[in-house]
Amino acid sequence: MKMWVAGKIQRIRVTDKSLNYNGSVSIDAKLMGLAGIEAYEQVDIVNLSNGARWTTYAIPAEQGVFSLNGGGARLGEIGDRCVIMTYKMAEKFEPAPVVYIRSDTANNEVDRRFYYEQDKPIAAKDQVLETIEA
Repeated sequence: MKMWVAGKIQRIRVTDKSLNYNGSVSIDAKLMGLAGIEAYEQVDIVNLSNGARWTTYAIPAEQGVFSLNGGGARLGEIGDRCVIMTYKMAEKFEPAPVVYIRSDTANNEVDRRFYYEQDKPIAAKDQVLETIEA
């Protein structure tokens, strides 16, 4: 058995922080669904702005929201871009959904979605594999 990436949200923007919350990250429920992330599932967060990395769990939130809660609120600022990843144990790699967030928006709108597939190159930005309706 090996640990494989199971889902990913790339370049999500921090919209809120709540130091006094009991922990976790709050993530737009639609984005969670597109990336295959379930409520209360363990997630790794990577802050692309400062390099911080931590493990917590995901809770569904309203459209556009990505909030750092509890101690994780000290690991980023509103406006920072992050990556959210989940993993799973399996004998072989299975395609994993990747959701890219538009960089020109403040409300975490989806730019594109595709699947990581073993032995296939990652899609180029101009190669839209799946259109996401707002």
